[in-house]
Amino acid sequence: MEAAIINLIDGAARFLGRGAIVDVSRITMTQQPPQARYFALIPAAGVGARMGAACPKQYLPIAGKPMLRHVVDVFLSHPTMTHTFVVVSENDAYIDDVIPAILPHVTVLRCGGGTRKESVLNGLQAMCAHVDDDDWILVHDAARPGLTARLIEKLTTEVGDDKVGGLLALPVVDTVKRVGAKGVDTLSREGLWLAQTPQMFRSVLLLRALMEVTDVTDDASAVEALGLSPKLVEGDVCNLKVTLPSDIRIVEMFLER
Repeated sequence: MEAAIINLIDGAARFLGRGAIVDVSRITMTQQPPQARYFALIPAAGVGARMGAACPKQYLPIAGKPMLRHVVDVFLSHPTMTHTFVVVSENDAYIDDVIPAILPHVTVLRCGGGTRKESVLNGLQAMCAHVDDDDWILVHDAARPGLTARLIEKLTTEVGDDKVGGLLALPVVDTVKRVGAKGVDTLSREGLWLAQTPQMFRSVLLLRALMEVTDVTDDASAVEALGLSPKLVEGDVCNLKVTLPSDIRIVEMFLER
């Protein structure tokens, strides 16, 4: 700021002529508002029961390293991310080997809850001392190791300064069937999207939504319950969620390409 004032005075003097006197008291500097920062929040307290594995699925090896480490590394590789927070259960016995304490720009929070929503909410509350109300929080599933820096860039760019926020999602391309009491019927896929992550919202809005809304399966649905409409940004099939053992090989193919 001091250098900018000196340059401004020097420029004014040159414009007015050598020897001119510049009244410094009449020079005003416009104070720019602080720029919003980007933080990643990764809920990783689940057990992944459908995988039938000996350890929680986020720690299963995929393409040479644990699934969770793929996720953390992609956020660390993106230049706009300020910090990454990983939420695990209090007694997690694996995290110290996957995310060592010496790894910079990452903080492990042992405050995971019984559901994804509880873990995200607990993580947000633990982060509050380090995050401003207008900072962006990118919540990403630990079981989506196919996320790329390109997708993070696309999400942050297209959401921009949107008043609500947004998320990665894929338009439904298959025919959708519904099974009901009267049998099977076909639904129109027009306007249907499959939600992915990251889901990106301002810290203060996300905290309010998760505190006020119950029975939600993702962050966007909590925000929608407040009457708001998040922006959908087209994602990629590489960002699939690993749920079943067969998903592992599919993700590995994307990671190896």
